[in-house]
Amino acid sequence: MEKKIKKQKIESVLVLHNIRSVLNVGAMFRTADAIGVSRIILSGYSPTPIDRFGRMRSDFSKASLGSEKTMIWEYVITISPTLKKLKQEGFEIIGVEQDARSVDYKEITLNPNNKVAIVMGTETTGIDSEILKQCDIITEIPMKGMKESLNVSVAAGIILYRLLDQ
Repeated sequence: MEKKIKKQKIESVLVLHNIRSVLNVGAMFRTADAIGVSRIILSGYSPTPIDRFGRMRSDFSKASLGSEKTMIWEYVITISPTLKKLKQEGFEIIGVEQDARSVDYKEITLNPNNKVAIVMGTETTGIDSEILKQCDIITEIPMKGMKESLNVSVAAGIILYRLLDQ
């Protein structure tokens, strides 16, 4: 009889800070649900699944395919206090950004306590330098072509599957 080894679930938080596109946020909800992210924190001007009138957003639902109903999520205006709290709770904070301090995403090994928060920043300028200072690790996906970056939702998918499917 073959014995199956059960993987220990990593407690994971996806932090989406100042993502302007509802389609990108919806796509990241769908990916987060697929890989088993524990919860999502939206901050700054990132759109939420609920509009300012308290109604579910149809454009969000179209991109997320209903994962906004299954994912645990919360919204905070300012991200710095939230990152500080996550660190106090034992989370390793990983920022996804092209930076002089960035390491290749394939070289990252998660900490042994199995708690990780992955921070994704705005589509045009990425993660602010003050937020990067709060990150334990800054990682990037090396670009081999002419373009210097990937769409934020595509990058999130690559990072989430690489780090959380270990």
